[in-house]
Amino acid sequence: MTTALVLLDHDRGALAETTLQAVTFAASLGFDTEAVLIGAEAEAIAAGLGGLGISKVHVIGHELLTDFAPEAFGDSLAQLVVVSGAKVVTTTGSDRGNEILAHLAAILDQPMVANVMSAEPGTPWKLSRIRWGGSLFEHVELDASFHLMTVAPHTWDAPDPGPSAELPVDHFEPTLDETAARTRVVDRVTLHAGITLATAPVVVGGGRGVGSAEGFAPLEELASMLGGVVGCSRVVTNNGWRPHTDQVGQTGTRIAPDLYIACGVSGAIQHWVGAMASKKILAINTDPEANMMSKADYAVVGDLHQVVPALIEALK
Repeated sequence: MTTALVLLDHDRGALAETTLQAVTFAASLGFDTEAVLIGAEAEAIAAGLGGLGISKVHVIGHELLTDFAPEAFGDSLAQLVVVSGAKVVTTTGSDRGNEILAHLAAILDQPMVANVMSAEPGTPWKLSRIRWGGSLFEHVELDASFHLMTVAPHTWDAPDPGPSAELPVDHFEPTLDETAARTRVVDRVTLHAGITLATAPVVVGGGRGVGSAEGFAPLEELASMLGGVVGCSRVVTNNGWRPHTDQVGQTGTRIAPDLYIACGVSGAIQHWVGAMASKKILAINTDPEANMMSKADYAVVGDLHQVVPALIEALK
């Protein structure tokens, strides 16, 4: 039976938010699904993967794999692919996931398809994927010896946990040269603590309609009351009202909150790409024809400078 390897991306033992979505995608292919964990703290994660439809866990360990090193990760994964006989490898379509699989594809001299939404195995495989930052859905055919794919974030749900079971764990130590780890994380600086724009359950976003840096004060208050954070559109960062780290969009952060409150945001395609995975969207804008208003689940036609303070008072 064909085996699909799913690389579970983690940061020092903490699984990436979207990584288990790749497990669901792999299971949809109808193949035997095996997980791969690389680096420090992987052993602890392996113990908690029972009940997710995974048949085996491969733990890759080496003295050079203490932290994220994309070339070494790709090299290690390539060696495991050869040893295991797997013909399918997938992972989440995050920056890290795409980078690791790109290295894997280069080593195996195979094509890699990024941001896949669905796949139908066959001769050739038929895939659909997201292109151009979400503005285009592409149908492609993949004819290759190895099928290497990253999964578009938030297009699949993580698997529902079933009865927990102890999984067999295979420990694999690759042969790595020092040069494989020439690019790696050697130090970290924490800029923000607590919830982030990418993980917040509620995001209150502001666009050109906010008018100024000072105009974000009510948005900050509303976000604080709802246990969320403030985001913004690109024009806001271009005007210097908010830092780039607050930008939601194709060239900023892609969010997936339970609720996105878009205040004075027109909804250009680049911004929509970053916000489209939101569970629910409430748009506030004076222009009923704004793109964000047509895409929102709830829309308030009005001046955000009146609507947002009214929301705050109602919540109080």
